[in-house]
Amino acid sequence: MPWNGHADDVETTSSGLALLTDLYELTMVHGYLRAGLADTEAAFHVVFRSNPFEGGFAVACGLEPVLRYLTGLRFSEADLEYLATLRGSDGTRLLPDDVLAWLRHFEPALDVDIVPEGSLVFPNEPILRVCGSLPQAQLVETTLLNVINFQTLVATKAARVCLAAEGDPVIEFGLRRAQGADGGVSASRAAYVGGCAGTSNVLAGRMYGLPVMGTHAHSWVMAFPNERDAFSAYAEAMPGNC
Repeated sequence: MPWNGHADDVETTSSGLALLTDLYELTMVHGYLRAGLADTEAAFHVVFRSNPFEGGFAVACGLEPVLRYLTGLRFSEADLEYLATLRGSDGTRLLPDDVLAWLRHFEPALDVDIVPEGSLVFPNEPILRVCGSLPQAQLVETTLLNVINFQTLVATKAARVCLAAEGDPVIEFGLRRAQGADGGVSASRAAYVGGCAGTSNVLAGRMYGLPVMGTHAHSWVMAFPNERDAFSAYAEAMPGNC
């Protein structure tokens, strides 16, 4: 399946990861603004349900990169130009000018509580809590999960191997088997090559010209009194992407 490569002109440093998100985070921002929830306060918690590898603990990792990401998060003009090209399922423009203007002026104003890097953590206990306005807290969800989930998994596996070594030094030698230098972005491209019709990954969409798709998450439903109100509010905000 062909793809249109645009990777060379995309900034992917820590200050250029605004598009490293699922599309539905952006469509939900649109919906929150339309539903009058722009100033509604919300709290998002990062937790996990069971220890990896059937172990007794996990080792929290990726927390310092998360803080760097939040500190530098901004949407560039190139990002906004790309977002202006996106279309809903009916072919109409996905994000209107007022939503792009909100993104243009976006600067994180979030309270973040976080365990120290390398802490032992356990199921159903928050590793990280993000508090702030509902659209802002929603917007950073995907990237925070992307960073913390993977790095915590690797740190936990390393701790188990080091414990098994009983004091002998252990050297990490995983690069040749890792999921690419960019992880999720390369996986999105590979899935498209393998036959997928599109991706939720907005950065991969911009880099490789892939179709991006998405509607809303469970957190959208939780922002309303009931499911009917949530679905109706989304349909009213984005009738062309239902």
